[in-house]
Amino acid sequence: MKFSQSSTPTSHSGIPFEGGIRALCWRILLNYLPLDQSLWKSFLIKQREVYTQFLKEMIIQPGIAKANLGVSREDVTLEDHPLNPNPESRWNNYFKDNEVLLQIDKDVRRLYPDMAFFQRPTDYPCLLILDPQNEYETLRRRVEQTTLKSQTVDRNRSGVTNSSDGEAPVSSPGKALNLYPSNEYEVLPNGCEAHWEVVERILFIYAKLNPGIAYVQGMNEIVGPIYYTFATDPNDEWKEHAEADTFFCFTNLMSENRDNFIKSLDDSQCGITYKMESVFSMLKEKDVELYLKLQEQNIKPQYFTFRWLTLLLSQEFLLPDVIRIWDTLFSDQERFHFLILVCCAMLILIRDQLLAGDFTVNMRLLQDYPISDVHTILTKAKELQDGS
Repeated sequence: MKFSQSSTPTSHSGIPFEGGIRALCWRILLNYLPLDQSLWKSFLIKQREVYTQFLKEMIIQPGIAKANLGVSREDVTLEDHPLNPNPESRWNNYFKDNEVLLQIDKDVRRLYPDMAFFQRPTDYPCLLILDPQNEYETLRRRVEQTTLKSQTVDRNRSGVTNSSDGEAPVSSPGKALNLYPSNEYEVLPNGCEAHWEVVERILFIYAKLNPGIAYVQGMNEIVGPIYYTFATDPNDEWKEHAEADTFFCFTNLMSENRDNFIKSLDDSQCGITYKMESVFSMLKEKDVELYLKLQEQNIKPQYFTFRWLTLLLSQEFLLPDVIRIWDTLFSDQERFHFLILVCCAMLILIRDQLLAGDFTVNMRLLQDYPISDVHTILTKAKELQDGS
């Protein structure tokens, strides 16, 4: 049987959850599963083996093994030692990885704090990671053991944090950051791991495989809904492999969305500034009165659309509503153009309040969007798309 992206559900009632239809459709719409169903079995076996290899190479045996900071005595040589300034030093790379890991760890622990799912144990913990015979490192041990004197964290562009090579550090000289006591992990019994730990692994491996972008704060908000959708699949055969499948779907989505996270591309035609201005350009076309009101109050698109566009509205609504929006977003062949339509629809739906409000009131409305009925928003976006 062959599928096409146009054959997946695209109605504004959303993709059904029942029977795992949504999870399956997302795998297709995010260009993970081949359209030819006869290829699925062999393809999935291969992809999941590839992900297992990533786990082994980047987490379980990352080339630096055991002891205090996960390093064996054989790794300490006159040429390569913990104070070696050489950028190619394995120790130097190890410490940079830890800076990224610490930022990921902080972010995934607070993923969707209004729901308990990410704090609960997964039904399918990674046995490679939890194997009691495993004498090598895990991300748990690395976070527990790591005490950094400074973090390479560049806060920029509306509070988004970039932890990657080559960024100017914001450090606290002389202060050691012992961020997480080891007993914090004792909430779950031995042999268990929380869903947020799975998300942490996905993001860490992504950062390792994509050093040009590494990890930027907010990526956790994008991978979270994908993982939740796959990890709650009623079909256990698919649910068991939620981690690997999420990794590849997230990677594919980021290949379309990653330019929003790269500061050097901000002012290019593929960068976030152009997209933010596109929201206001569309608003000018659809509702010039509202556009002029925002211009008059000097309310710039970057004050609120940066987060809307970069995080695909994942922080503006509750998780079930985010997933509902993503059903339509993923189904649209011009998904990121449709996202701009959704943002424009969100503005028009509160036009009366915006026209009546002053700068302070309007900024509060835009940064804490008041409408929770996403069906209304999507319907309005569709009307704008159809020109009505």
